[in-house]
Amino acid sequence: MTPFIIPFFIAHQGCPHQCVFCNQRAIAGRDDSAVTPSRIRAAISEQLAWPRLQGRPVQVAFYGGSFSCLERGVQLGYLQAVEPFLASGQVEMVRVSTRPDCLDRDAVVLLQDYGVGLVEVGVQSLHSEVLAQSERGHSVTQVEEAFALLHEVGMTVGGQLMVGLPGDSPSRALGSGRKLCALRPDLVRIYPTLVVTGSRLAAWYQMGSYQPWSLAKSVLVCVALKEFFDQAGVTVIRMGLQAARALEDNLVAGPYHPAFGEMVLSRQLFKKLRYILRQRCNPSLPCQLNLASRDRSLFTGIRNENLRRLQSLGLLENVDVFFNDHYPRFKMTLQEKQFLP
Repeated sequence: MTPFIIPFFIAHQGCPHQCVFCNQRAIAGRDDSAVTPSRIRAAISEQLAWPRLQGRPVQVAFYGGSFSCLERGVQLGYLQAVEPFLASGQVEMVRVSTRPDCLDRDAVVLLQDYGVGLVEVGVQSLHSEVLAQSERGHSVTQVEEAFALLHEVGMTVGGQLMVGLPGDSPSRALGSGRKLCALRPDLVRIYPTLVVTGSRLAAWYQMGSYQPWSLAKSVLVCVALKEFFDQAGVTVIRMGLQAARALEDNLVAGPYHPAFGEMVLSRQLFKKLRYILRQRCNPSLPCQLNLASRDRSLFTGIRNENLRRLQSLGLLENVDVFFNDHYPRFKMTLQEKQFLP
């Protein structure tokens, strides 16, 4: 069952410096000063009372900052605020995001002792030159060491990748995906690089020294990454930043779309459809294409783009499309219609 997540946004808290692409407050549009132990307890109590939980497991998440880089007292304040809910069984576990260079054994033991079961590591890239140009302040080796340590203690581990960073290319992004897969993440998030106000990337863009990727290029690279992780059995839990007014108001340039993840999934489904429809033995015979009902919007695509492409390729001639409520997502079958004499 999908967990119910109670999120707390600690934008840029704990980060030892600001990467060239980063302005967390502009992206999240939240005031990190609002996160205090007392408010954490109050918010959890309030949300646990909501009837919509319906028996779902509950997790508390700290997003936006580098949790294990926080001063130990601040970490303890946040974690101890959640502790009573963990002890009562009302909250299943805590999840945090952080930097790889802030994960030594002492840091991981502290997290584990206070109920943290999932750590998302801000990898962003596994190409040394891309990390250097983005001024991430950590190395590929530190990413590898962080994953090894988290696996050693039995933590669930997530990785966050960005495509289109300074110095990045499609081949480098896909190489990062392959290297991340080798580190055995349990889940992955993929984000296109956006230029937001207040970031050094915005200044570089204005000077002409950085050019963001196009939306089409970003979608295609993310499709390739998504397919790679799918084949490896790694769950991709998000693609693209959460749509927010603050982000849109502070966006300078870059491949932003409020439904970026939907665009990636739609393009991925289109590729599978194109392949299966081209395998028809006799396109002149009528056939039936069966898809999951939940994939209807992916089949048509944003503004019916997929439907128009399939029609222009002649791949929907003599094809009746049916949507099946019992099919899992991305399942599709093609059957030739049989007529009685």
